[in-house]
Parts: sequence; structure tokens; C-alpha cells
Amino acid sequence: MTAFISPIAPLHISQGIVIQNTNQREADAAHQTIQAAIQTLGLAQDVDCSGGTGKRQWVLKNERINAWMPGLSTFDLCERAGLKSRSDTDDLTREIWLTMLASPIAWVFPSAEELISAIRMRRFIVQAARKTALNFHTSEAERPSDCWTYREETGFTVLPGSPLIDALIKATQPEATGVVYAFSCYRATEYILLLAIAQEAQLSNPALLADLQQQWETRAVMSGRFHDVFLRETGSIEAPLPISYYIPGDRVWFRNPDDASSDIAGFEGSWVFYLGGGQFSNFWQRNKPFTLASKCVDVYEWQNGTRRDADGELQMDEELVEQLVDKTMTQPKVVETITQRMFRLRDPQGVYAQGGCMDTSRESPRWVRPCTTDIDLPGMY
Repeated sequence: MTAFISPIAPLHISQGIVIQNTNQREADAAHQTIQAAIQTLGLAQDVDCSGGTGKRQWVLKNERINAWMPGLSTFDLCERAGLKSRSDTDDLTREIWLTMLASPIAWVFPSAEELISAIRMRRFIVQAARKTALNFHTSEAERPSDCWTYREETGFTVLPGSPLIDALIKATQPEATGVVYAFSCYRATEYILLLAIAQEAQLSNPALLADLQQQWETRAVMSGRFHDVFLRETGSIEAPLPISYYIPGDRVWFRNPDDASSDIAGFEGSWVFYLGGGQFSNFWQRNKPFTLASKCVDVYEWQNGTRRDADGELQMDEELVEQLVDKTMTQPKVVETITQRMFRLRDPQGVYAQGGCMDTSRESPRWVRPCTTDIDLPGMY
């Protein structure tokens, strides 16, 4: 397996996981909760803990980072650490813990319980993304009519009495209905994130789940507002995350670095989730999750898959793109050349120069516990 590591791998000092506490009792309780979780997963010997009242910090030991994530590339972690996170839920949980503990930025939580919820939501995201199968469409959308309705001013809302969790599963997972519905990739990621938040709220904050139910019975939260209300973005153009560093459950954007084809609606870039084990979600062919190489090739071939419709408008020929990708993936040297071109941090918004398709940030859910949630629903009107 090819390890994709940043050409310049700076000295890495893990910041890991930080729990903020207000008194000794809280600090001791958080310590016990996290140590118990780490011990249960068999990771106690791999983790260092420091600090006391006010802040305690857990980091993965340097020798483990160097052995399992050289250059802070998490793509080959499972292979190097002997994890089977694609088939074993406990190993998926271990992969989430290990990548967070090796983080170059501190993942700060107000309580150990909020950390446990964050890890569980990441697991829910991965599990749902693996089950999600959709028809890609940028201008049409469909939902199961027994639990969803649509109005232009409110978007898709759930019918009163239709549980939000069930409605989200029916809309995205064909096993629930036998039907594959039309989505854009961005909206699909919103549904999977909302599902994970709702599933966690069901376990740890029923009042939040009730508020989510009421919100989606009245008005959907979408696009930029969804991002602001529900997500925390880590990394930026000014302070990018390491190009090879991903945590299972991250929402990730692959930017289309081609100026011409990026003007086609829906092909400005591609929103996916990192599934762990070196794989990214593929909602359109879920049994063929993307590797980094195949995702880079997929986005690269968009520039070669354009055509003009009867009105002279530029369109994407998705069948042609699929054929081009399949052909390219049989040519290792071509794949290597394309990947080297695409495996670069993206240019800033509006710039199309030497940047690749890799984003500088990742997105994940906000806090959800009753006393510490920072999800502020926008209201029903």
C-alpha cells in the first residue's frame, strides 16, 4: 500500500485530547472515565496523561505515532496497528481514539462525557455513510413521501409524528425502503451528520432530540446555516491541518482545481466523509469507497468529462467520467502522476493555479450534552 505523506513532514508534537475542568472533583471524575475507556480498548500502554485541576491532557506516545502514523499520515494506521475498523466496531472506535490522541491541535472538551459523545457520533457517521446509497442530482431531490414533505419556503420537512431518525434513515439507506433517492453530495452529508447528532441526542440528551424533531417538522436547517449551527470546523487556509491527517467521521471537501469544469453546478468540489482505513465515502457506488488515489483521479477526470448541451451550456457527462476513471485506475504510472498533481493543498477561493484538490480543514459535530451543548437552533420561522 502506498503511504501518502506530506513531502515536508514537520516535527510533530501531539496535542491530543484536552478536558477542561473547574475543580478537583471534576478533574478526577474525567480522569477515571477516560482512563477506563482507554483501558477497555487496550490502549493504556500507548497513551500519556498530564495536567491536573483546570486541564488534563491525553496524547499518543511519540513512538506509537512514529510507528503507526509516520509524517502524521493516518491513511495506513489500520494496517500498521493491526486494526480491522471496516468490519469491527471496537477497532473503528480504536482508530478514532488513536487519530484524535495523535492530533497536532488539541481537541478540547468541557467534560469526559462530551468526548465520549463526540467519538460515538463519529462512529455513527462512518456507519451511516457506509450504508448510504443515493442518486446524484444537483437540481432534483426526492424523499420518502410517507414521512417527508416539501415546500419551497421551508425545504424538506418531516411530517408531524414521523420520527426524525427514522425519516433520515429512510431517505439515505435503501435497505429501509428499497428505493434510492436523488440528492446532492452536500445535502447528503448534512443528513448523515444530522442523523449522527440525533442518534447521540437520543442516548444522552433527549431534550435536544425533541428540539431537532420540532425544528425539522417546521423548517429545515440547510447549507451555510447548517454548518454554523451544527458543525465545528478545524483548520484553515492560514493554519491548515496536515495534508494526510484525517479522523474517521471527518466531513471532507475535495476541491475541483479546474477552472472551467468547476463552473458546472455540483462539480465545484466533492463532499465526502473519511471512513477510516484509508477510505472515503462514495454515496453513488457505496460498495466502491474511494481511496485517496481514486478520489484524486475522480476529481481530476471532471475536466475531461465535460460536454455542451443543445443550448451550448457546459454539462458533465458522468458516464464518461466513470469510464475515464475506470481506465485510468488500470494504469499505475498515470495514477501516480495525477495523484502527485492533485495531492496538494487547494488554492484559496477564486484562485486556480498550482493548488490541488486537498482541503485545509475538516468538519465535525458540535457538543451535544445537556449542560455543555453549543448547538443553538435558529428557530422555526
